[in-house]
Amino acid sequence: MQRRTLLASLLALASLLPLTACARQATLVDVQVQNQDTGGLLPLLPHAGRDYIEGQPGHRFAVVLQNLTSERVLAVLSVDGVNAISGQTAGSQQSGYVLEPWQRIEVRGWRKSYSDIAEFYFTDLPDSYAARTGRPQNVGVIGVAAFRERRYEPMPYEPLPQIGRAESSAPAPSASAKSADSAAGASAPYGERRDRQLSAQELGTGHGERRYDPVTGTRFERESSRPNQVVALYYDSYQALVARGVIPGWRSRPGTPEPFPIGFAPDPTW
Repeated sequence: MQRRTLLASLLALASLLPLTACARQATLVDVQVQNQDTGGLLPLLPHAGRDYIEGQPGHRFAVVLQNLTSERVLAVLSVDGVNAISGQTAGSQQSGYVLEPWQRIEVRGWRKSYSDIAEFYFTDLPDSYAARTGRPQNVGVIGVAAFRERRYEPMPYEPLPQIGRAESSAPAPSASAKSADSAAGASAPYGERRDRQLSAQELGTGHGERRYDPVTGTRFERESSRPNQVVALYYDSYQALVARGVIPGWRSRPGTPEPFPIGFAPDPTW
């Protein structure tokens, strides 16, 4: 089993800027969704500037995170607008998973402790974890906010003053000056909520069976209070995605009867 590390404490100040405020995003983490019942990755369905995936009710799934860099990164994961670790209404400054360089992990459920999770599975919206905890407004989206780790540069060498001359040095910056840059975005307004979907959301993510899935704690200081990358994957049932035009309505599915299975009349067999 791959080693996973869970963020134990965060040192960066919270920012109230909307996630869309990141003008230029880096590509730190690849995000995909895996069907845990079949083992296959769910294909992305681009539509109107968004990426969608088709969920099947009752199927368990995992969010696959792949670190694409040679440094540690933090991935804050939300499902249906809920933090997958803490269960809080999601914010980018909350707890997340710390990925080692090039590490790939599968997040299979809502974290219940350092040793176990409750599995993710697609279910009807009223049965979703978000709806059952009174937060159905953002059901239907999986989000990841990725952060670089702060790197400290060594202190520059300063020679000792010459003997017999008075020492002079610039005053040290005050505590308020040091924190001014970090706190500059704290008064920024919240971004507007995402646009309402054209048709009613059908699927959500349930709070499934408990399973052993251990992690350990670590410390991670963010390079910035704003995420370096934000990923959003929208999902719903086949019927709902057809209704929104994400999937063409004529696409055939296994097991779907066809009214005209052949083009010409065959010879009789008797």
